[in-house]
Amino acid sequence: MTPAETTPEHTRTTTGPGRYLRKMRGAPRGRPPRVAVTEILWSWLGAFLGIGAIALLGQSLLAGADRLFLIGSFGASAVLIYGAPQSPLAQPRNLIGGHLLSALVGVLCYQALPPLPGLAEAAAVASAIALMHLTRTLHPPGGATALIAVVGSEKVHALGYLFALAPVGLGAVILLGVGLLINNLSAHRRYPESWF
Repeated sequence: MTPAETTPEHTRTTTGPGRYLRKMRGAPRGRPPRVAVTEILWSWLGAFLGIGAIALLGQSLLAGADRLFLIGSFGASAVLIYGAPQSPLAQPRNLIGGHLLSALVGVLCYQALPPLPGLAEAAAVASAIALMHLTRTLHPPGGATALIAVVGSEKVHALGYLFALAPVGLGAVILLGVGLLINNLSAHRRYPESWF
């Protein structure tokens, strides 16, 4: 038998469009494993308390204002911190660094680029991803944070670079604090896996 005959089809190194299209099928790995009910409950509790704490803080600091502190990317961070606390993307360095850097990039792109449809938005997300890779702070919700800095309301734009401190930095710190408290209550969980 030749090496090509013993190599699984999805890993063969043929060239051309056939190989390109075969890569889109994915590898046969099966379904993700089931999660224990206790893990689901811990995830729910952490997300409820983390997002709830940010919402309460925002209401107390900005009584009567819109929900400026409750940005959408925090929901995605909650999935990682409370639903997959062992993930490298959920660790404190990634959570805080990814959000802060992405917020700064988003504000810079909004302020510096001409108002061409899609230019600032695309540059913000792409640059945030590149910067998070370079600084080893990749946190997928950071891409949403960069985008929010560009497409957010006038209140977001009025904050300028302060957007990175509050709501972004403060909200990320709250999510981290709740993650430390809740994820370590369970005997089967540990958070963080590493700080830096």
